[in-house]
Amino acid sequence: MEALFAERLAPLQPSHIELVDESGEHIGHAGNTGGGHYWLTVVSESFRGQSRLARHRLVLTQFSDLIPGTIHALSIAAYAPDEL
Repeated sequence: MEALFAERLAPLQPSHIELVDESGEHIGHAGNTGGGHYWLTVVSESFRGQSRLARHRLVLTQFSDLIPGTIHALSIAAYAPDEL
């Protein structure tokens, strides 16, 4: 899955990507008909000057064809390089 996320995020030219698969913690919960639960941290110059909402939209656009489906839930922490 990490390779897929890296490939999808490549247009944002991230300097750092961290993906945590939390799917095991959500097995059998109501509404989960498949797909993984992920926590994504991504650092990119593309986020400089962008609001939190704009950053999330930039990320989610890269995965729109996988939600829902391959991805059931995606939590996002998006930072510009100097914000860490």
